[in-house]
Amino acid sequence: MRIGIDVGGTNTDAVLMDGSTVRAAVKRSTTPDVTSGIVAALDGLREQHAFGPTDIDGVMIGTTHFINALVEARGLAPTAAVRLGLPATASLPPFTDWPAHLVSAVHAQPFLAHGGHEFDGRVISELDPEELKRHAGAIAAAGIRSVAISSVFSPINDEFEQRAQEIMAAELGPDVAFSLSSEIGRIGLLERENATIINAALRELADRIVDGLSGSVTGSGIDAPLFLSQNDGTLMDVEYARRYPVATFASGPTNSMRGAAVLSGFDTCAVVDVGGTTSDVGVLTAGFPREATGEVAVAGIRTNFRMPDVLSVGIGGGSRIREDGSVVGPDSVGYRLTEEGLVFGGTTLTATDVAVRGGRGAIGDPSLVAGVPAEVAARALDVIAERVADIVERMRTSSDPLPVVAVGGGSVLLPDTLPGLGTVHRPEHYSVANAIGAAIAQVSGEVDKVYAISDGRRSAVVDEARQEAVDRAIAAGADPGSVDIVDFDEVPIPYLPGNATRIRAKAVGDLALGDLALGALVR
Repeated sequence: MRIGIDVGGTNTDAVLMDGSTVRAAVKRSTTPDVTSGIVAALDGLREQHAFGPTDIDGVMIGTTHFINALVEARGLAPTAAVRLGLPATASLPPFTDWPAHLVSAVHAQPFLAHGGHEFDGRVISELDPEELKRHAGAIAAAGIRSVAISSVFSPINDEFEQRAQEIMAAELGPDVAFSLSSEIGRIGLLERENATIINAALRELADRIVDGLSGSVTGSGIDAPLFLSQNDGTLMDVEYARRYPVATFASGPTNSMRGAAVLSGFDTCAVVDVGGTTSDVGVLTAGFPREATGEVAVAGIRTNFRMPDVLSVGIGGGSRIREDGSVVGPDSVGYRLTEEGLVFGGTTLTATDVAVRGGRGAIGDPSLVAGVPAEVAARALDVIAERVADIVERMRTSSDPLPVVAVGGGSVLLPDTLPGLGTVHRPEHYSVANAIGAAIAQVSGEVDKVYAISDGRRSAVVDEARQEAVDRAIAAGADPGSVDIVDFDEVPIPYLPGNATRIRAKAVGDLALGDLALGALVR
């Protein structure tokens, strides 16, 4: 058996799965410290289906800890950004275009140094060890505890980033953490650098969060390995999470989409995940979330690491209703819904209250919303349906029919049909699809590089990229016999010489736990 947990802004959902069967499923309110909410969810699972300390093969958690920390600008470590690229790149230094409050929150310290490569591997300028040692001295004097290193075209050649880390680590000692852009982002210097700086700023928090999550699991009497969900719907172990906390940012929506795929049987569909605070809309292609192809803004910062193509709207079960139902959200009572919502004896009119008044569900005490005018509830529910339908339409890329699957506890807000889209499918266990998605997640490896392809070498280069993606998936913990290439993209770059081609390859396999690959259980 295995346990999947998804921590949202309002609820913490958990499922106990035995093969492809859901043995227990619970929802508990997310707590301010988050970990106690996880403990409560685990206790709820044990109440429904008893299990012993060694009965669980793995615990998979999707958490909002890290994205919330960035959005709220709290718990971020003082961070230095060292870019290797002089004499080029000086016109746009690190932290360019960052929101002022985040620059302040990370005590931003930008440094420029010589180094970097062209796309074909030619050196822009040689690394200068003495220059890096001077920067290390300034970083130490400023009390900086985390360093992000980026180099021009480091996804092609990461030699300078590795050497710069060795030189600066020798000066700064073991207490300073390093993040390298070649390990985090894709082609695109500023966006990759930004993602690396964010990761560096979260490294200290990652240690505390991972220790807290591990403690909540072991404290509940569970002796099993812990994994965290990544942005692309796959898993990483706790040590990887300590090094790359930025990889968890979109784990909530991706878990919901992966769970929707398993529960509904649709490999290609639109998924509407209605939570307590927001509704997230994404598209599944071949069972995996469609990834954003360009830059993604996170808390106002441009990045380009792996993120699902998701649009969010401030509509959820805790959304406040105003102006006789014509205004829904975007503000929400969040995890205080059970205290402030009318159906729970509170004084705030929320989307959950109008859903109960409109006969969409039996939540709390329906008699407490009898005084809400029926026309107010109907108007609010119409607004919700129209806004969600508009988001789904914006996610479509063709006129072909696209099934709509609704998941999440707040999906009772949606009607049985959406305007212009047809039937809304609600599979069994839809309210905990996010936790199911975490429980059945697989392991991935990805390559995103620019290659100079000489005549007659295309097949060899493509095979090399595919094999590297497979090797990365296996190194991340995938069962070698289960790994397949699920996404491949080859784009010539005509404005660069040497027949330059950008190749992206993504391999996915089942998580290997003991003698059995975890994903094979749900096939």
